[in-house]
Amino acid sequence: MFIETHCHLDYLKAEPLEEIRKKISEAGITKVITIGVDPQNLDKVKELSENYDEVYFTQGIHPHDAKEATDLEFEKISTRAALKKMVAVGEIGLDYHYNNSPPDIQRKQFERQLQIAVDQDLPVVIHTRDAEEDTKSILKNFSAHLKKKGVIHSFTSRIDLAEFVLSEGFYIGFNGIITFKKAENVQEVVRITPTNRLLFETDSPFLTPVPHRGKENAPYYLPLVASKIAELKSCDLEALTKEVFDNSLKCFSKLSP
Repeated sequence: MFIETHCHLDYLKAEPLEEIRKKISEAGITKVITIGVDPQNLDKVKELSENYDEVYFTQGIHPHDAKEATDLEFEKISTRAALKKMVAVGEIGLDYHYNNSPPDIQRKQFERQLQIAVDQDLPVVIHTRDAEEDTKSILKNFSAHLKKKGVIHSFTSRIDLAEFVLSEGFYIGFNGIITFKKAENVQEVVRITPTNRLLFETDSPFLTPVPHRGKENAPYYLPLVASKIAELKSCDLEALTKEVFDNSLKCFSKLSP
């Protein structure tokens, strides 16, 4: 069995959602977390969780959209934390690769949402790209207060950041990037990450794994990520899958029955 810990169901366009749900079930995926990222989709992901038993959701403002966030969005994130199917605050963090929002605003909104997670006792889903030092600096101020920690998702940073977040108690999420030929740096992070700190994700519709690159990604490709991680770590796929399933329940405690 698998848990899809990070996807964007409201972005999927290539197939009807009911067909995707059928394929998800056939792939052995029992739970799906669809991610809140901007003011426009916070309600959408919540509604998906209300409509489908296997779907859970997060609420957060992505660093790309940090400049658009208002007090209304942060109020939604905070008040919805009590809902049974809201499993984390996210996707939050820093992205200095594109700088779609000014870095100072990104940092401010990242800290504001980390504080919400502390106050509401929820884990976080963190995006970081080309912002390693500021990510570490900010997390140093918050991680001791985050009882449930969370995950650094779609990890693409250097090994030193991986070692830091692991030492702070976070999980690391890997997706189809690890199947790319030029992803040696991410593959090396997979190798040094203990199996009890790993999470599987797709980040669909983005980052479609080999051999399906060029197509829209979907949660039912998650077993390809698992297989590649087992290959990179030279470990038994069945045992790895069971352990990562348990990791997902520990990271996102509201997923547990």
